[in-house]
Amino acid sequence: MPPATSWAATLVRMTDPEPPRPAPAGPAHLPVLRDRVTGLLAGDLPPDARGVLVDATLGAGGHAAALLAATPPGVTLVGIDQDPDALALAGERLAPFGDRVVLVHARFDALAASVAPVLATAGPLLGVLYDLGVSSMQLDRGERGFSFRADAPLDMRMDTTRGATAADLVNGSDAGALVRILREYGEEPQARRIADALVRARPVTTTGELARIVRDALPAAVRHRSGRTADPATRTFQALRIAVNAELDTFRASLPQALELAPPAAHPGRPTGLRGGRVAVLAYHSLEDRIAKRAFADAARGCVCPPDLPVCACGREPLVRLLTRGAESPGPDEVDRNPRARSARLRAVEVLRGAPPTA
Repeated sequence: MPPATSWAATLVRMTDPEPPRPAPAGPAHLPVLRDRVTGLLAGDLPPDARGVLVDATLGAGGHAAALLAATPPGVTLVGIDQDPDALALAGERLAPFGDRVVLVHARFDALAASVAPVLATAGPLLGVLYDLGVSSMQLDRGERGFSFRADAPLDMRMDTTRGATAADLVNGSDAGALVRILREYGEEPQARRIADALVRARPVTTTGELARIVRDALPAAVRHRSGRTADPATRTFQALRIAVNAELDTFRASLPQALELAPPAAHPGRPTGLRGGRVAVLAYHSLEDRIAKRAFADAARGCVCPPDLPVCACGREPLVRLLTRGAESPGPDEVDRNPRARSARLRAVEVLRGAPPTA
């Protein structure tokens, strides 16, 4: 994947002469933990609040619409997405909020550069949301190649305007590289069998072919294991999607930017008691959640001196405070309404003091 600096960010400020009003229902899209996310990022802002909220993974705009509806007119929302289709759909959904919305076509590892022009005029940064992984909209559109439920070209790119497809990856990588992808990104125990089968079957050009090859490569005892709820091809599709879109590397590069941009709860010239910028992460598998968990735990850690040292010598203070106890999950009622929310894990922090400059 190209470096973040080569991804040109396109900013579009939406205008509407009418006063902002709640967004229309729009497409069938159920934002996960919507009320909890809205409360964390926007729930305690005063009526005269001014600043910027960022939805770094805009998708169909469900979370963004809820955040805009819950905040005063002085709050601007920047919606970032690398999927042109998602930006178009979200643009329609958010149009009633007029010029409170700025849409940016970019990968979210370009977070700092994407929001800088808006922060310069509408700041400070109040909060950032990451709703990670593939969106319902992308899964439901079979032609995008994310799902094995429809036979379609093997694409899986979130940004269809650039980059290698999943077919390019499957047909152009050696068996060793495919094994690493399946093990690291899909945590697939049968990675070697699947990789060898894919190499033998080349060229693989459709999602149906890929799913069939994976299923046939697995031993019967694995395919028909008692208690299996997911299709045997699920891990392979996840692994290829993550690799094609560099999802984990993009998140690792973006999260520190959000923590650096968010203003601390107290600093010179800032009123005492005013809350700091907040960062919330919705993850859907352990790889994403692990990155957020470690980054937040490290930022929240204070003194690291040996326990037998009578006085702190390191002087380390927490950069953030945790707003969630561990990872929060949707309740059974939400999962019944939206089964895709079942695996969601929410973590959030508030910045307490300025982060040290990066090298």
